[in-house]
Amino acid sequence: MKLIGSFTSAYVRKARVVLAEKKLDYQFELENVWAPETKIVASNPLGKVPCLVMEDGSTMYDSRVIAEYLDTLTPVCKLLPANSRDRANVKVWEALADGVLDAAVLAYLERTWRPGEQQSQAWFDRQMGKVHGGLAVMAENLGEQPFCMGIHYTLADVAVGCTLGWLSFRFPDIDWRSAYPNLARLFDKLSERPSFKDTVPRTH
Repeated sequence: MKLIGSFTSAYVRKARVVLAEKKLDYQFELENVWAPETKIVASNPLGKVPCLVMEDGSTMYDSRVIAEYLDTLTPVCKLLPANSRDRANVKVWEALADGVLDAAVLAYLERTWRPGEQQSQAWFDRQMGKVHGGLAVMAENLGEQPFCMGIHYTLADVAVGCTLGWLSFRFPDIDWRSAYPNLARLFDKLSERPSFKDTVPRTH
């Protein structure tokens, strides 16, 4: 298998963490989807990463689909429960984490890519409202549990950890650690796992 991605994307990081937790061998191919010479559309018509390329040349995207597929390949470190309700709850956690990330990425692009005179403060505030609202619900649902789903490490934790890591990377001014100490404890615990240590966001 080959994973096409970048070192900065939290969505790519999610796929890389799952690959590491599942102990699956793969080739990692760096791709800058923003570069004029990017070839990502040859693998993913949406022009996004991560993109998983199978041995037969077929491709799979996005991160949620990739993570769910990878979890079926080996019984090592099962990240999605077999029980339908528990499985759905994990996917809701993942959707919440990805939703916070989606909004944060849009806010980041608004502030860093769009010329100042074209930026919309209302648009930025709307996205950041989603970020802060999502973080509050994450913290409330986590409570004092060791992991998102209780005592078991799941894909929910992977998704939440990748989102929190990206917020620290791109929005260091958001003090979510002080606001939500239980999320900080979870993130610190996840950050000790080799899968997270080896995939810390970086620009190069």
